[in-house]
Amino acid sequence: MESLFDQQGNKNIIERIEKLSPITLSEWGKMTVSQMLLHCQQPIKVTFGELHLKPNWMGLLFGKSAKRKMLQQASFRRSLPTVKEFRITHEPDFEDARRGLIQLVERFAVEGHSAIRNKKHPFFGEMTFEEWDILNWKHLNHHLKQFNV
Repeated sequence: MESLFDQQGNKNIIERIEKLSPITLSEWGKMTVSQMLLHCQQPIKVTFGELHLKPNWMGLLFGKSAKRKMLQQASFRRSLPTVKEFRITHEPDFEDARRGLIQLVERFAVEGHSAIRNKKHPFFGEMTFEEWDILNWKHLNHHLKQFNV
């Protein structure tokens, strides 16, 4: 699997994002391409400590085992439920959403591990730099596949 910290892996994800257009249609799900671009920014903002989510009892009970399973899976399943804080219900400006996502992704390669200021995921618990990388890469890859790029 590629890494967002690696220059080439980072570039590969950005090139895929740049292939999207405002009229790109999804293979599954209800989000438009603009909503997906904004949606994908939210977990990265959690990673960077810019968006704070409250832990819940489900995470305390199942977070560690869910994290192990997520790290072992090759990719995310289709149509998984979306955390309410990550749901985008309005129609964002496509260019703004794409530019914002690219800027966040670039920070992984530019700032390296220092970009990650959140050591504890609100559901999965304590996370290493590698685990944050895997989680974010898989999430981006999942949605880029959703939109055929």
